[in-house]
Amino acid sequence: MDNSKIKRYTVTAALPYTNGPVHIGHLAGVYLPADTYVRFLRSNKRDVKFVCGSDENGVPITLKAKKEGITPQQVVDKYHKIIGDSFQEFGISFDIYHRTSSLTHHQTASGFFENLYNKGVFTEEVTEQYYDEKAQQFLADRYITGTCPRCGFEHAYGDQCENCGSTLNATDLINPKSTLSGEPPVRKETKNWFLPLDKYEDKLRAYIESHKEWKPNVYGQCQSWLNAGLQPRAMTRDLDWGVEVPLKDAAGKVLYVWFDAPIGYISATKEFFNYAKLDVWNPKAEKYYINQNTVEKGNWEQYWKDDSTKLVHFIGKDNIVFHCIIFPAMLMAHGDYILADNVPANEFLNLEGQKISTSKNWAVWLNEYLLEFPDKQDVLRYVLTATAPETKDNDFTWKDFQARNNNELVAVLGNFINRVVVLTHKYFDGKVPMIMDIKPEDQAVIDELAQYPAKISASIENYRFREALMEVMNVARLGNKYLADMEPWKVIKTDEDRVRTILNVSLQIVASLEILIEPFLPFTADKLMKMLNYGGHLWAHAGQMNLLPRGHQLNQPVLLFEKIEDEQVQFQIDKLTKSKDENTLANAVAAPAKENINFDDFSAVDIRVATIIAAEKVEKTKKLLKLTLDTGLDQRTVVSGIAEHYKPEEIIGQQVSLLVNLAPREIKGILSQGMILMSENSDGKLTFVAPVDKHNNGSVIK
Repeated sequence: MDNSKIKRYTVTAALPYTNGPVHIGHLAGVYLPADTYVRFLRSNKRDVKFVCGSDENGVPITLKAKKEGITPQQVVDKYHKIIGDSFQEFGISFDIYHRTSSLTHHQTASGFFENLYNKGVFTEEVTEQYYDEKAQQFLADRYITGTCPRCGFEHAYGDQCENCGSTLNATDLINPKSTLSGEPPVRKETKNWFLPLDKYEDKLRAYIESHKEWKPNVYGQCQSWLNAGLQPRAMTRDLDWGVEVPLKDAAGKVLYVWFDAPIGYISATKEFFNYAKLDVWNPKAEKYYINQNTVEKGNWEQYWKDDSTKLVHFIGKDNIVFHCIIFPAMLMAHGDYILADNVPANEFLNLEGQKISTSKNWAVWLNEYLLEFPDKQDVLRYVLTATAPETKDNDFTWKDFQARNNNELVAVLGNFINRVVVLTHKYFDGKVPMIMDIKPEDQAVIDELAQYPAKISASIENYRFREALMEVMNVARLGNKYLADMEPWKVIKTDEDRVRTILNVSLQIVASLEILIEPFLPFTADKLMKMLNYGGHLWAHAGQMNLLPRGHQLNQPVLLFEKIEDEQVQFQIDKLTKSKDENTLANAVAAPAKENINFDDFSAVDIRVATIIAAEKVEKTKKLLKLTLDTGLDQRTVVSGIAEHYKPEEIIGQQVSLLVNLAPREIKGILSQGMILMSENSDGKLTFVAPVDKHNNGSVIK
């Protein structure tokens, strides 16, 4: 979008599910880059609205409620407050942090659905959906798990495989099971309303191809979806929690969470401009988080329906298809709304070399960090930005957290600022000295400083926040080197006027740093602003040499950062280890036995000894091996999800137990004929179920 045509910005951050607190993966992937971008825009006096809110209608909410033995409303009230408080304390500067349980949201989402319905956009279809006979209810996508048909991952959900990222329909899963009862579900007819994505394929392709500047992971995933061909997708679900479908013949149905959740951005914007009339849909609901400093009279429609508004969605990579395919199709069908100009999705952040897992408590929770590291919000903001998974998955470790704090924030940024302010107090009573004479070495630093604001701006505007932060730190390194080269503590003995110039130049660098670090480290910028005893400046002033006038009185220096000791880091590592051990112990309890079967059922199963005679990895997968087995009856191919446990060359000659009369199934284009039996321990390690002594291939296992 041509910057000259932009009058305002609407910036959204993915709505977090209120089924638990937020962790560092969420921060690094979505909320921190979004906040940095918005703070930068505000520093440039841009008209921007930054909206988000709790997603309180998703199936994970009902799952959490069942697990905790409370109502869904109690779940969302609890975690809305935990998440909202954490965001506020961490400095995520939303204009409004709303919630999708609000009356405004229900009305907005229902109205949007009715608009499309009245235009004849939806198709009504009676389809077979999974039904849990034991629980006596239809199963939403997240209530179903099974084997992914694309990568073989055995714990995929009914809407998405978290291993390969594929978006699925529940009926695609192999060996599906209900998460409510553990039983295989049955198919039962039900009517739902579908959004015919295939009819919008050409418009969506034109839209995506007009944004080749998007991140490769975003653009590539969109192209992959389009090239595979879009299919109609149900926009309603058989559930009792969520936004009710506003049709007479839709009793017991709610809007699909990925229909109503992105509309939450719109309803949040509405509520921001109508904040004085807060909802009374649920009198017990916690407050909305509204930035009183940015409240203004205005029209919400300008931020969603005006072509001079730039819309940017910050999301994680698992939400790309919903924000780049489904939501744009909804907006196209409606006809009144603008489409996103960019969707800068990040990859995933791992923790200590392992994938973050909320179910296994392998995470650093923001609310716990804020308690255990008081007043160190900016340390985490710095480390997560410096290691952000912008183009590929990245790893957070506590040792790296400590090293970056001690070696960069303390030794570079904090050290430079502290030395300059301390020396100014020591030699000139804390008053900004006058420049006496600019030498070539001073001018070189002044000229270099002047180039940084534009360089940093370009990086931020192109969503390269790691690069931008690195350049900000280079400003501090520039100041450190200048101070070390000039050695004012030595020169003061012979040439006080020279020291006046050195410290003035150094103080102007410090003042520029206050402006440049604010989008990244707002708490530090605020402390520095108070230390410098001035009201701060806008981005356009950074790099100038007149930010602190001659004679301006500085306040006393304070340390901006302090070293993080080994004991603090070890505590966090031990905490993770303990959590992992407790989870392993909990999982070590044997799973309950399945219901009894009769002898005829067992007799129908044909399990035999077979030998692996060839093995190779399946291309473009992490978990799958293509195996050739001698069964004593024939040689056949079996695709097995064991690649993370065994290398192909290690298992040639291995005898296994093979279910030979399992119906053949195509996996990743390979016809798999059978299933190898494996045992899984509490750590998730798979081991072959094999005879102790060597048996002839084809021997029957009874």
